[in-house]
Amino acid sequence: MLMRTDPFREFDRLAQQVLGTTARPAAMPMDAWRDGDDFVVALDLPGVSVDSVDIDVERNVLTVKAERPDPVKEDTELIASERPRGVFSRQIILGDALDTDGVKASYDAGVLTLRIPIAETAKPRRIEIETPANQRQEISA
Repeated sequence: MLMRTDPFREFDRLAQQVLGTTARPAAMPMDAWRDGDDFVVALDLPGVSVDSVDIDVERNVLTVKAERPDPVKEDTELIASERPRGVFSRQIILGDALDTDGVKASYDAGVLTLRIPIAETAKPRRIEIETPANQRQEISA
């Protein structure tokens, strides 16, 4: 029987798109934590030039794109290929409690660190209770 589509090939293709392969990973590894009044995100981008990194914020979605070019020239024979290369992309959905206008980025030793300040409206604050100045109540026990 002739099959027009191979379900196993389709499953393999879908798994590669979602999970990635060693030659083309699906996402860059990330750690995230809160440090005082900042939300910090650290992304691993070893061997990536800082000039190829693009950071974009649209609404509450932060997108990081980077590219690691193929170091091998066309006329060179490749013996082993285990290091991922190509275009990497990661999207992070930020909550309304973060100030996306104040995002700061730094890149050191292959780690891209993003510091996103927490919005003033999301910080805890103390609310004073107003009482009439001349009204006193005595609480008896």
